[in-house]
Amino acid sequence: MPSATAISELIKRAAGDAGFELSGIAPVREFPELDYFPAWLASGHGGEMRYLETRGESGRLKRAFLAEVAPWARSVIVCAINYNSAEPKSTEPPSTRACPERSRGDHRPSTALGWISRYAWTAEDYHDSVMRRLRQVEARLRAEAPECQTRCYVDTGPLVERVWAKYAGVGWQGKNTCIINQQLGSWIFLGVILTSLELEPGLPAPDRCGACTRCLDACPTNAFIAPYKLDATRCISYLTIEKRGEIPQDLREGVGRHVFGCDICQDVCPWNRRAPATTAPEFAPRPGLVNPALVWLAAMNEDEFRQTFRLSPVRRTRYNGLRRNVAIAMGNSGDPRLLLALEKLAADPDPTVAEHARWAIRKLTADATVPRNGEKPCK
Repeated sequence: MPSATAISELIKRAAGDAGFELSGIAPVREFPELDYFPAWLASGHGGEMRYLETRGESGRLKRAFLAEVAPWARSVIVCAINYNSAEPKSTEPPSTRACPERSRGDHRPSTALGWISRYAWTAEDYHDSVMRRLRQVEARLRAEAPECQTRCYVDTGPLVERVWAKYAGVGWQGKNTCIINQQLGSWIFLGVILTSLELEPGLPAPDRCGACTRCLDACPTNAFIAPYKLDATRCISYLTIEKRGEIPQDLREGVGRHVFGCDICQDVCPWNRRAPATTAPEFAPRPGLVNPALVWLAAMNEDEFRQTFRLSPVRRTRYNGLRRNVAIAMGNSGDPRLLLALEKLAADPDPTVAEHARWAIRKLTADATVPRNGEKPCK
């Protein structure tokens, strides 16, 4: 069998051939970052994400102890691919004004826009497209070392990928907990291959966040406990995707116009200013999903939801979850022309959708009577 160095080099070539911009190898160790995970869960910062709490036969958390998942694993191969787009940022105002001047008789439909996280603009679920490329790398490895064991994961396995990405040299863990690469920024998908081979590891990526706290300061729901520590229960991504039922009222205004996920802490990151756009065709934005019209989303029936988001991560939020989020975004829009759509949602048979729509109606009605920045209030 070729040497560990030779196989390590082959893996990096295979990753490049499969379309990954970055790859590296981490040794299987009990890294200090993994020690933080059990305490984080015990503090309730994982919210309703019970899948994070799966344990092995010994009772230890799988995500904190790789030996509980794959006791045979000796190395972790981490591959990363860029999904960035040249489209606008979530921190840029949409093309419509929140409170356009109009006469009482103007009944034009509202063009208030929501926000879907950048990674969900794609035509294909990233889990599938990244896994397909990852399998190519795995096949090359197995052809070179057929006796080795392997297992692939794309954001679905019981391990904390960003810790392994750091020690594989792919990037450092930023203060917003995202992996950041000096050349690509943080718009990257990660895929990992566990292997029984003892391969030549890379060097951990140095932390280059410095004194910057822009990501922490920009979070509208104050989801960061401290640098590098996130309270998921306050994170907009968690609230709009993982959270079932009612979103706490004190967090709804901070959700803004987000209907699925959040990019704010990445959009403000200086390392993403010059992040290149992806060349992978499957990550091209789908028409209508960049700054989607809230009225369109609110009027969508369940069949249309399934068809529109059949291959999209957006389906994770479920039909009523998306409409709950849309109601909040409408309430935060400042556009009273959305009241008609909200009145329909307020009569919805789903009690959670109806309650959030009633909240939005109250907020829009109250906001319409308060002038902003010297403008005349909407009537």
